[in-house]
Amino acid sequence: AAAGIVMAGQAQADEALAKAKGCLACHDTAATKTGPAYKDVAAKYKADKSAVATLAAKIKAGGKGNWGQIPMPPNNVTEDEAKKLATWVMATK
Repeated sequence: AAAGIVMAGQAQADEALAKAKGCLACHDTAATKTGPAYKDVAAKYKADKSAVATLAAKIKAGGKGNWGQIPMPPNNVTEDEAKKLATWVMATK
């Protein structure tokens, strides 16, 4: 049970980080906004063993073309923050 509480606390902290970094201005966990829903991102990359690293790089550098032509700008995050955000996105169901 304690591990579940820690994981829930981490998920809340990671969601707070996503809010603080402005991610939720364009993304939602369940609904498509300007950018794809995080549940759709998690589903698309679920078989990719390097998904966290791939997504962390995209979060830091930005990009376009994977979900249409609306670009995601580079984000002002540290490497550690990008990995935390990517891990949180991949846990979205």
